[in-house]
Amino acid sequence: MIAEPDILIVGGGLGGVAAALGACRAGRRVVMTEETDWIGGQLTAQAVPPDEHPWVEQFGTTASYRALREGIRAYYRLWYPLRAEALGLADLNPGAGRVSKLCHEPRVALAVLEGMIAPYRAAGLLTVLTEHRAVSAETDGDVIRAVTVRDLRGGGLTTFTARYVLDATETGELLELAGVEHASGAEARDEFDEPHAPAEARPDNQQGITVCFALSHHEGEDHTVERPEDYDFWRSYRPDFWPGPLLGFEAPDPRTLEPVPRTFVPNPDLDPLAVSADQSADAGDKELWGFRRILARGLHRPGAFGSDITLVNWPLNDYWLKPYIGQEAEALREARQLSLSVLYWLQTEAPRVDGGTGFPGLRIRPDVTGTADGLAKAAYVREARRIKAVTTVVEQDVAIDVVGAYGTTRYRDSVGVGGYRIDLHPSTGGDTYIDIGSVPFEIPLGALVPRRMRNLLPAGKNIGTTHITNGCYRLHPVEWNIGEVAGVLAAHCLDAGVEPHQVQAEDKRFEEFGRLLDRAGVQRRWPDVRGY
Repeated sequence: MIAEPDILIVGGGLGGVAAALGACRAGRRVVMTEETDWIGGQLTAQAVPPDEHPWVEQFGTTASYRALREGIRAYYRLWYPLRAEALGLADLNPGAGRVSKLCHEPRVALAVLEGMIAPYRAAGLLTVLTEHRAVSAETDGDVIRAVTVRDLRGGGLTTFTARYVLDATETGELLELAGVEHASGAEARDEFDEPHAPAEARPDNQQGITVCFALSHHEGEDHTVERPEDYDFWRSYRPDFWPGPLLGFEAPDPRTLEPVPRTFVPNPDLDPLAVSADQSADAGDKELWGFRRILARGLHRPGAFGSDITLVNWPLNDYWLKPYIGQEAEALREARQLSLSVLYWLQTEAPRVDGGTGFPGLRIRPDVTGTADGLAKAAYVREARRIKAVTTVVEQDVAIDVVGAYGTTRYRDSVGVGGYRIDLHPSTGGDTYIDIGSVPFEIPLGALVPRRMRNLLPAGKNIGTTHITNGCYRLHPVEWNIGEVAGVLAAHCLDAGVEPHQVQAEDKRFEEFGRLLDRAGVQRRWPDVRGY
């Protein structure tokens, strides 16, 4: 029998875990549900190394997110056969990937996240129900009274009543179930006057998803998979805005849209200690093997690993033919077929620098992703349903072209910070990349407060952003920050006998809440740094 929680968190991704930590630190009983059998979302079940701003080693995250990062490094130092030069690095990058200063395997992040929540599970404050999905919600006016979840293994239903409900799902699906006012896809330009918004609203125009997978390479071996069912389609598919077939090493530069060749050389000889990861200087995506490498054999004692491990989340396997929200099953099937087709093409037809074709030594790694077929447990979802919030963050708040390189928009009710370019991948409405320079930004509490609902809070990518600004508010450290604040806010409202709307609107109540965040190590303002 599960005790009724004070707070129900639907979704166990990064935002959900951070929310659970924030609420449990305050002594509140929490139930957190998760569709897959791994907590951690983007970092684990979706297998995506973190996308982070260039100052992440010095500032610009919450203290608990820094603890997660340092926990991952400590895991490698304790258990992996690192060579001496790597072992002593304070800023160890285990995969030496170029996308982030901390590229790592999904299972390592899972182990650290499980460790972070372990004390609260032991204390009886936190119950985690993996392989459970919300199927219905009961509302009474502006309040959610109950949420019912289904056990995806046995089919049983459990209904929870909780004083606060947090939507930490990858798609904002609880907003739909509970009838919460929300937006999907692209808003019309006249709604917020955003320069890059389309003339008409397109709810079905959503960023593409990606089904990631991990690869190692073993020269002289043949690990070629069975030819995928949809391979002929994907092999011949050529988007209108692409310089050639999607299955190829030439793709648009997201920032300039000019055709740029990508290189692919498994297990290069470059010392991984020489790799620099700074997306403000170099996006790092032109050399595919090293872009999202999650284990670098050269960081370890000779012979410990026969190959690097790289994570395939590339232009080649972004899927945008159908919107994921609204057509989840169909879109997921086709996205999985695309990723398998990319693998098969790499193994059989991809051009090599020596003039040959195909890399049959590429081996997909189900042991890395925790699945039977080697594809990630869940699709990497970049864009969720978004609440209609008290505050909506719009392009004019963050775009360099509007506010200038040093022009941070300051909010009275800032509850965190983040930094990333406005990075929209090709979308289901036929748009190519929209990649716009942005400034380091703040997270207003008003973006976490629904206009109407009183006891529901977003705890992930479903805050009050637009299709455009979601492109910079959707990354790992920002999702964590949002989730942590949502958990702390729900607990604070229970303790103080107030509602989120009051905390956001009333200066004295917000100042009190802000002091709680400060004590928890939530950075709420940026120093003087330049956008990129």
